Amino acid sequence: MSERVIITTSSRGINEDSLPYRLYQKAKKFGVWNPTDIDLSQDREDWQKMTDAQRNQILSLISQFQAGEEAVTLDLLPLINVIAKEGRIEEEMFLTTFLFEEAKHTEFFRLVLNAIGETGDLSHYHQGTYKKVFYEILPAAMGRLEHDHSPKAVAEASIIYNMFVEGVLAESGYNSFYNTLDKLGLMPGLLQGITLLKRDESRHIGYGTYLLTRIITENPELYDHIMMKMQEVAVLARQIIEESIQSGEGKEPAFDTDPDESRKFTETQLKVRMEVLARAKDKKVDEIYKIREKDVGVY
Repeated sequence: MSERVIITTSSRGINEDSLPYRLYQKAKKFGVWNPTDIDLSQDREDWQKMTDAQRNQILSLISQFQAGEEAVTLDLLPLINVIAKEGRIEEEMFLTTFLFEEAKHTEFFRLVLNAIGETGDLSHYHQGTYKKVFYEILPAAMGRLEHDHSPKAVAEASIIYNMFVEGVLAESGYNSFYNTLDKLGLMPGLLQGITLLKRDESRHIGYGTYLLTRIITENPELYDHIMMKMQEVAVLARQIIEESIQSGEGKEPAFDTDPDESRKFTETQLKVRMEVLARAKDKKVDEIYKIREKDVGVY
């Protein structure tokens, strides 16, 4: 076994200007919110006033977020272990906050369900492509990192976790909450938590963007493969959106929303993610470390 090298007592120290370290600082400042501090009493009252169709649509969204947050909490550890073994101290420092925040998001959605009295089995909302992604594709991609630490495996895991699940599906879900509840002034506690979650997730997505751009600059031969994988998840994203829209067809309208808006929003998210990765092809590693937060969507 080779002798351990301690980075932070070497002449290198900590790279305080690197994006992961800056994300760590932001997480300490903005990520320490407590789900139990959010008042859900008005949400409980609003829930009783909503129509059956409205409750069904929102419950479908919440149940999918609940399952998704649980899944990403459970599936993140292999990536943290790979980064730790590579000795990337600034990245691991940020990833410790990443896991804490995912656990907190899992707690938040469960508190919402408890508050509105929905304590039964909601797994019937997990169907089709959604179930394939969260029950099969995500755990497989992340679990692979337990035995395969290659840049290709890490890139594929980050594409599924950061770019697809967080960068496209979750962002599209937030948009749906705002387009339904916020417009009607309903469930303010849920929306307060969504706003805080969205800020946390912007850091997670920003790290994933950084990670993939770093992998591309360090392994340019993987660029075409990464872009091909992005095209594959784009197909999955479109399938999930269409299945969600079709599930409401022929039923009483729940909210005054335009399905085309949901499609356009998802396509925009996909386009933005792919454009950022495309720009990485011509960058040097030192440039990647200095990427500004705004360039990867962190706020």
